Amino acid sequence: MKARLGYHSVMNFPDAPHVLLVDDDVELVSLLNFYLRSDGFRVSQANDGETAIQMLFSGPLPDIAVVDVMMPGISGIEVLRRIRAKSSIPVLMLTGRGDDESRIQGLELGADDYVAKPCTPRELSARLRAILRRTLAASEGSKPGESDMVRVGELVLKSAQRKISWGEQDLNLTNAEFNLLEVLIQRAGQVVSKDTLSEQGLGRPHQRYDRSIDVHLSSIRRKLPPLNDGRPRIQAVLRKGYQLLID
Repeated sequence: MKARLGYHSVMNFPDAPHVLLVDDDVELVSLLNFYLRSDGFRVSQANDGETAIQMLFSGPLPDIAVVDVMMPGISGIEVLRRIRAKSSIPVLMLTGRGDDESRIQGLELGADDYVAKPCTPRELSARLRAILRRTLAASEGSKPGESDMVRVGELVLKSAQRKISWGEQDLNLTNAEFNLLEVLIQRAGQVVSKDTLSEQGLGRPHQRYDRSIDVHLSSIRRKLPPLNDGRPRIQAVLRKGYQLLID
């Protein structure tokens, strides 16, 4: 994926990052569409879930999708579910303020992040760039090799290939889960703060009362075998952060 993440122009270059906006609020989509195009993105839009699904799987996939949770007919959660059944493209969910249930459900289904509505176009653009920057860096990483591999017990990290395995079995991780577990593996045995996990794993500052990291790590715990004593390998350390433990 080629992307001019730092370019600002009202023109739409063929190699600019392509975002699909999915929201039934026509006025909001129009505003976001105009701003993102002026900020260097290529933009497609859909005002309902059914149209979004048709667009997603009838042609080239966008680089990233922005999907509103609350839509009539096919909900944003169902759109996300169908995307994840076929693709690992980054997905950012738009949620209502205080709608923790939908937010957590989206993260558990593999959403990369969320933005609470009402949001400013500038905030959305910044969040999209943070996600795409990590995706682009991973796709343009160094060629796989022994120097790229980090082994911690049975856990094997291959950053350039975007793979983490336990023994011989690759773990089925979302983009955000991979990023967070990569940070923990590189600091195995150390306590890693939520600020560090958010900055390096999600590409944005950690916000008070934001449960994204907790939800992602809860999902990762379920995908890792427990310690010999039965405890999860990822432990929360009160008021300090999280720690990856190895037998």
